[in-house]
Amino acid sequence: MILMHPVSTEKAIKIMELENKITFVVDRRASKKAILNAFADEFKVKPLSVNTQIRNNKKIAVIKLGPETQAADIASKLGMM
Repeated sequence: MILMHPVSTEKAIKIMELENKITFVVDRRASKKAILNAFADEFKVKPLSVNTQIRNNKKIAVIKLGPETQAADIASKLGMM
């Protein structure tokens, strides 16, 4: 399982609304390409890009979505909003 759970901090919600990006905690061994493929398979959308960082021994992925898909819609499906 590559995508573990979404991040629902205040900062993550802000970039979701302003920049159409969604943030997930992912498997630490996962590559950017694997994260993009897992997200596309899970939510049936095509993400544009992914940025990753390691914080508190967890890998965080910020996934940018295209204008045809709203990050808030995916967050609603996950029960974040």
